[in-house]
Amino acid sequence: MPDSYIIEVNSQTAGIVVRGQGGYCFFASSNQFNRLEGQLFRNAREAERAARKLVNGDVKEAA
Repeated sequence: MPDSYIIEVNSQTAGIVVRGQGGYCFFASSNQFNRLEGQLFRNAREAERAARKLVNGDVKEAA
């Protein structure tokens, strides 16, 4: 299993997640995704869902 993934939403790079102790840490690539900066996720798919929810305006669910 890879140690890092690029997270994209609607063909836009949201950031990367890097595997560490406790899960995958999100690093935002643009201000639009700063709310997710430093958050831990169980896997890359979970981080992608959170970024997608943020773009779609479902802020309460993204964090």
